[in-house]
Amino acid sequence: MEYRKLDDSNFNQNTLDGFIRHQEVKECWRKIDGEWQLVPNVFEENWPLQECRETAGDIARHMNKDQTAFGAFDGSKLVGFITVSHRMFGSTARYAELVCFQVSEPYRNQGIGKHLFALACQEAVRLGAEKLYISAHSSKESQAAYRAFGCVLAAEINETLAEKEPCDVQLEYKL
Repeated sequence: MEYRKLDDSNFNQNTLDGFIRHQEVKECWRKIDGEWQLVPNVFEENWPLQECRETAGDIARHMNKDQTAFGAFDGSKLVGFITVSHRMFGSTARYAELVCFQVSEPYRNQGIGKHLFALACQEAVRLGAEKLYISAHSSKESQAAYRAFGCVLAAEINETLAEKEPCDVQLEYKL
């Protein structure tokens, strides 16, 4: 596996055409009466080609401008990616947002996500952040992955991100 910073030479709107963003969800975390509880919530997520291209287009517009993006490549095939915003926020302006983080389904549980997360953390430190902020999918599996990295519930909630994805769990990682 090769890890590289994404730029115009290795990433474009069609780079994610073969990417498999698939997840079968059975349980999600929800805050009920002020406490986090795991509740049944069965659904399946898939990115059709159009969504892969929209996501790739968004990454291409932002990479190396107001976000830094890294990719995991199996040969010439992008199998994982992560993006970090350059815009700091928070009461002390020390949070950097992890904007997008995905590993193609056939490549999960191989340490690719852990390596990409480490690259994002290094970039956030370079940008001057003290914490990485993640508005994370609430599925049991996604939350378990973030917790394994050492993420915890965010001490300070970014209300804009929380309102945009009300079912997400707002997390942070101290750098």
